[in-house]
Amino acid sequence: MDNKSLARSPVRLGFAMCGSFCTFQPVLEQMERLASDYEIQPILSETAYTTDTRFGTAEHFRIQIEGYCNKKILHTVREVEPIGPKELLDLLLIAPCTGNTLAKLANGISDSPVTLAAKAHLRNSRPVVIAVSSNDALSANAKNLGQLLNTRHLFFVPFRQDDPKQKPASLVADMSRIPETISLALQDIQIQPLLVC
Repeated sequence: MDNKSLARSPVRLGFAMCGSFCTFQPVLEQMERLASDYEIQPILSETAYTTDTRFGTAEHFRIQIEGYCNKKILHTVREVEPIGPKELLDLLLIAPCTGNTLAKLANGISDSPVTLAAKAHLRNSRPVVIAVSSNDALSANAKNLGQLLNTRHLFFVPFRQDDPKQKPASLVADMSRIPETISLALQDIQIQPLLVC
């Protein structure tokens, strides 16, 4: 066997983003960081793909994402469906994962590009990493969070209350911990501690 045959292919990372726009900047910093080590396939929810906000225009984010990944963004249910049958990914990251997506994942609803990507990927018993960003993670979504924390092949980026006084039910992942969470999830290990200050 020659050295080329022994060379390891890069891990195929699905990088799915939902519409928690206030976390886009730290998430995109991690996308740029991961791009040198992983083959990244970007996936955006309809909201993330089309919505202009005070944090930036949808077009600006799309250009930035495709620049980091060197791949076209998948943003429709039809585009992500082959992820399962064709085994296109080694790991799927959902960052940021909104409360809406959290609830859909917990209840088996796959009517968006991100949730269908997760369903399609999980059929292959491969890891999904979730970086939660939700204002109701400790209230209406607490049961969904609890259910997903106890679900096989799901791993969480460590999270914290981002503003306990003004938003006591809100949780946000420490996006800087995404790379090490992914690395451990590929070994079937949940990073610890899960709760950070």
